[in-house]
This record gives sequence, structure tokens and C-alpha cells, in this order.
Amino acid sequence: MTNTEIRPFRVEVPQAKLDDLADRLRRALWPAELPGVGDAYGVPGDRVRSLAQYWLEEFDWRAFEAKLNAHPQFVTEIDGEDIHFLHVRSSRPDATPLILTHGWPGTVVEYLDVIAPLTEPAADQPAFHVVIPSLPGFGFSGPTRSTGWNRYRTARAWVELMHRLGYERYGAVGNDGGSMISPEIGRLDTERVIGVHVTQIFSFPSGDPAEFADLSEADMAALGHLQWFMDNKFSFNQVHSQQPQTLAYALTDSPIGLLGWNAQLFGESLDPEFVIANVAIHWLTGTAGSAIRFYYEDAHTTDHPTEPTTTPTGLAMFAGDFQSIRRFADRDHKNIVSWNSYDTSTGKGGANDAAGHYAAHEAPEVLVADIRQFYAQLI
Repeated sequence: MTNTEIRPFRVEVPQAKLDDLADRLRRALWPAELPGVGDAYGVPGDRVRSLAQYWLEEFDWRAFEAKLNAHPQFVTEIDGEDIHFLHVRSSRPDATPLILTHGWPGTVVEYLDVIAPLTEPAADQPAFHVVIPSLPGFGFSGPTRSTGWNRYRTARAWVELMHRLGYERYGAVGNDGGSMISPEIGRLDTERVIGVHVTQIFSFPSGDPAEFADLSEADMAALGHLQWFMDNKFSFNQVHSQQPQTLAYALTDSPIGLLGWNAQLFGESLDPEFVIANVAIHWLTGTAGSAIRFYYEDAHTTDHPTEPTTTPTGLAMFAGDFQSIRRFADRDHKNIVSWNSYDTSTGKGGANDAAGHYAAHEAPEVLVADIRQFYAQLI
């Protein structure tokens, strides 16, 4: 019999784990590094050393733990796995439920800054109940115990979660991996999902030369940046998709190894508190290895729906992040009703900064405004 109980949850990391972490950080062994190469060989040592010093000397896990525990949290078993989630209800009776999904190397930390403005807005703004789950194998959901947790199985679990919470109509919001999962929620639960809002639409050329005819200069530049990313920064995806367990030993045994690996996708302009909070969750929950399995499961799934989605879809795209291309997006999603692009970059990071990728943290007011305007036309 399936256990559908929803159990209250609090984050309570044993002090022994924190002491062990501090000891490992103090005793870190550092690799040799070539002079004057910048990040050509990977994440530079000065960046990792700076973040490690912050982690050891300035980051206050107990204060961050209290920040998490200020929100109602729960755990429930779905399809054989424990699923952790924040569930913050608005005081407004007209609030619309939203399920917000993070990606890797993020965690539920991605969305902490948008909880208050979404749940308790001004009287003339739409309000939302928010459900923020930890992906299977991530953070407080704990390591997965079974194979196959790709975007499609996760979407099925999220549909079950929203039904279990009693929500008859709801929206799905996503970033990074969440931008792949959320459209599948709409595909699965078309009668209940009123709209899907994402920060990336991962639609790529099919290989048909006709698709490139008359592409705008901006779209060609987006393709060029994508090709650069594939050629220079895509090694993490290859390793995760092919041999996640091989990498898991290093990530699970060394906080410096984990920090270096995850820092490659945390841009230089992000504040260290945000970076370390995400990395610390992976470390303290022992999910650094299980989290990267998501890529393997997605790469090896045989479940590939080919028909376009039809749920109303909205995009809030940020300069510096993955640039979606409307022509390809319209091919895969037949009901895009909102398409907005923002430049909130500060110029603090380098050329590889990917500013705006964590928009819910970097530009929460902008993202929340876009979510509001998108769902206002649907509710």
C-alpha cells in the first residue's frame, strides 16, 4: 500500500556533521594550477579558495537553517521516494497555487526570495500559494533509492503532489531543470494546470536547414552562444549523463571537490551566501552524487513525447542566461502567450557569468512581476 501521509519536516543538521565539514575544509588539499590561464582549464583556484574561506569563516549554517525553518516544510512519499517540499499558503482566499521547480546545482534556495512577494502581495496584485519541492535525489528529499528519475517521472510525481495537497487548479513555474519538468506537468495534467511559466525554453534546431532561413541577428547570436557553451562548458553534462557514480565518490568525500564542481555553474556575480547555501545543502544531505543522476536518467530515458505542449506557456528570459529562440519554441509549444526578455546584469561577473540564470534570487522583483502578469491573464 502506498503511504500518502504528509509529514511535517524541520531542518536539523547534527553538530557533528558541521564539525566534520569544518575540519575537512581546514585540511583541504589543493591542486597545482598553471599561471595566467584564467578559467581556460576550469574554475580558477582563486575563486574556489575564496568561496571555501567564506564557507569556513563566514557562512552561518545555523542562521540559514533557521531561515529555512521559518517556512512550513513537509515530506511525503511518492512513487517510492521521499519528497521534501516547502508549502507556504497565502492569506488571500483567491490565491492561485503554484509549484516551483529548481534545477542543478541549485536547490529550494533558488526560490526563497520570491516566497513573500508571491504569497502576500499588494491588494491589487494576484496572490499565490507556493509549493517548492526538492527534486528527487536533491537536498532534503535525500538520495534516490530507485532508477529512472528523469524529467517525466518527476513531473508525474509533482502532479501527484499537487493532487495530494488538494489543488484542483494550479500553475507550474520552473528554472533550469525545472524549465524542462514544468512543461511536462502541463502536458500530463492539462485539465488542472492553468499555465506553465519558465525562464528557459530548451528548444533546439532539429537539423532541418530550412529552420535557419531568415533567422534574426539576435537568434543567430543566441545559436552562436549555445555553440560556444557546448564547445567549452558542457563537460559537466557529459560526465553526469554517462558516469555520475564515478564522479560521486569525489563529490561525496570532499567539500572542496564539491564546491569546485558546482561553482562552475554559479556565476561570479552571485553573492557567496547564495552559492554556499546551495552547495552546503548538497554536502550536508549527502546528495551531491544522487543529484547529478538526473542527467543520466534524462539522457537514457525512452520516454520522449513528441507532440507539442498545448498548456498556456510564458517565458521570462534573462540576458547572460540561455537564450531561447522563438521559432524553435513555437515548434515544441503551441500555446506560448507571453515572451519577455530582461537584462538585469550588473557587469560584475566575467564573460562566463550567465547573469540572470538564478533570476528568482538575482532579480526577484522582475521575475515575480512577470509571473504575476502571466497568470493574471489566465486566472
